[in-house]
Amino acid sequence: MFSQLSSQIRLTVLLVPMTVLLTGVLASLVDPVGFLASVTAANNWILKYFSTGLNLGSFAFVLTLMWVWISPLGKVKIGGADATPILTKWNWFAITLCTTIAIGILFWATAEPLYHFHEPPSLGDIEPASEGARRFAMSSLFMHWSITPYAIYTVPSLAFALAYYNLNKSYSLSGPISVVFSGIETNKAKDIIDAVALFSLVAGISASLGVGILSISSGLAPYLGVSAKGFLLAFVAFSIVAAFMISSISGLMHGIRLLSDWNVRFFFVLCAFLVVAGPTGDIFAYGFQGLTDYVVEFLPRSVGAGATADKAWSSSWTTFYWANWLAWAPVTAMFLGRIARGYTVRQFILFNLILPSSFAVVWMSIFGASAIEIDQIGGGLYAVLQAQGPEAVIYQLFANLPLSAFWSVGFVLLSFICFVTAADSNTEAIASICSRSDNHPTIEQEEHKPATFRLKVLWASLIGFTSWVMVTFSGVDGVRMLSNLGGLPALFIVLAMNAALIRMGTKHIKCISG
Repeated sequence: MFSQLSSQIRLTVLLVPMTVLLTGVLASLVDPVGFLASVTAANNWILKYFSTGLNLGSFAFVLTLMWVWISPLGKVKIGGADATPILTKWNWFAITLCTTIAIGILFWATAEPLYHFHEPPSLGDIEPASEGARRFAMSSLFMHWSITPYAIYTVPSLAFALAYYNLNKSYSLSGPISVVFSGIETNKAKDIIDAVALFSLVAGISASLGVGILSISSGLAPYLGVSAKGFLLAFVAFSIVAAFMISSISGLMHGIRLLSDWNVRFFFVLCAFLVVAGPTGDIFAYGFQGLTDYVVEFLPRSVGAGATADKAWSSSWTTFYWANWLAWAPVTAMFLGRIARGYTVRQFILFNLILPSSFAVVWMSIFGASAIEIDQIGGGLYAVLQAQGPEAVIYQLFANLPLSAFWSVGFVLLSFICFVTAADSNTEAIASICSRSDNHPTIEQEEHKPATFRLKVLWASLIGFTSWVMVTFSGVDGVRMLSNLGGLPALFIVLAMNAALIRMGTKHIKCISG
């Protein structure tokens, strides 16, 4: 029985992240204050001593993709000249957008600009609640949610896609890394790398699901006449987990494809409503000013200069974000790289970096500008932020607009679908990386294996249980900090994949092209 299980599942990759995650949940229950203090101290240590590396590494990924776009590598088709696409371009864009940071833009698009507007960094002589603070808040949104975070995902995704499809490397993070370090694709090294990356992703999904449970419960509670705690938290958690479990089991071409399609269409509908019903003129004015400032300040902010040289502010926001994106990036990259078969490298950068970043700029312009302007004219958003937390801000925004109840409920539905879609696609990657394959299966073959099915159910249940326990008994901050600890090892993994991408575009260009 054990040998049969071992032949189907990579036990080290499965058990190590699972054990660490459950140990963290147990510790948070036994001593929540001590647990949070420990992981916060570890996270602060990483941000203190490795903030420069996180900032410069993230900036390097942007530069690498600029080089790849204009290099001969840009013309190479992923999977070879005869490869056919798995997805249409629309479905590819929708899945990519929903798999990466769409959850974040739902939650932070209205809350984050209020923090920056009322509490800007101490350096740079920015007065709180001033025009300078508003412009800084908008440019910070673009900095944190557009080019750089998507570059963090795109580099390892592209490196994996080329290594897996064009160089016939294994379904492992060590596949592309072995292009640079040839001896690293041994079973032991491969399992260690994948286990570390998998823990970061699973903890990250649990934290995001916890935030989603809080956000959705906060939106539903007023209409159900109950508290946004207790039974409602359990019901929302169970509903999300059940939905993404069913969707994940149904496979890429059914659950993930359909949910992401509906999700992105709803994104556009919500944007259109806010442009029409919200402060239209300010949306365009604030968005344009913020985008201009972002372009001008991109280089100094990428290296930690200017107002963001304030270490305390940068650690709490910019560097914290980079660590978070990096923790998610390696395993998510395996899913994003695998669905890219049949498209060129240049198309990959377009659909994984340029188009999602452009959408994020539009979304943040609309919601960020609306939040700041409505708060300034007495909408009470910042007061709600301080009293009830960031999850309540978006509903206060809708309370200042026509048909507030309709759009609040619609936003709850959008949040639900968005969390299900992201968890769905990442569960696909989690199950695949835990499976043992001696051949080189396609994503269509992998998702129908019995072992993959069981792993999806296992991880979906564990992630849901972890999220519910954390938000109910000890708060989501602990597991969020825990997931961020994976940002440091992930930085070195993604840097190695960045080096592999450069090497594939130079020394191995003939092998890649052939």
